[in-house]
Amino acid sequence: MYAFIEGKISEINPAAVVIDCHGIGYDISISVNTYSQIKDKESCRLLTHLAVREDAMVLFGFAQEKERLLFRNLISVSGVGAGTARLILSSLSPDEVIQAIAGGNVPLLQRVKGIGGKTAQRIIIDLKDKIGKDQGIREILGSPHNTRKEEALSALSMLGFNKALAEKTIDKIQKDEGTSLTVEQLIKSALKIL
Repeated sequence: MYAFIEGKISEINPAAVVIDCHGIGYDISISVNTYSQIKDKESCRLLTHLAVREDAMVLFGFAQEKERLLFRNLISVSGVGAGTARLILSSLSPDEVIQAIAGGNVPLLQRVKGIGGKTAQRIIIDLKDKIGKDQGIREILGSPHNTRKEEALSALSMLGFNKALAEKTIDKIQKDEGTSLTVEQLIKSALKIL
């Protein structure tokens, strides 16, 4: 229904962005990878996918066509919904997802919360022929923010994690790995633990 949305960024966090397009604010769910590519911009153009569910219509946005294509391929797999596909693309870079599928790396996919062995195998079996050879996706890492912990907490809460548990996890990560981690690195490390 919507191929892309282009406009001024009104609000942004690692899980969602509101784009003002001629006076209409579109609330768009995004992955951490897309966030890292648009977070410092005043305006952007996101490729979109509209997921229609029984109880809601959710617009998902992607900075690159390859990430949108990967998302659409993931949701075509039985047992993988739009939220799970976004979680996969937030936990792993598109390159890591493609390499896991192409190489049959079940344990890497199982590191994503909610992905068990059977689902990981199903993703690999269903998608290996479709995207196994397409490895042109690159991950863009962002610069650190002053409010890294708060942004990471906000994103994890929006992804459905308990805020208190997420905060303890982030505190542990910062204690173990240092406080210089970017928001994206904090979120990815927390997703591996939660």
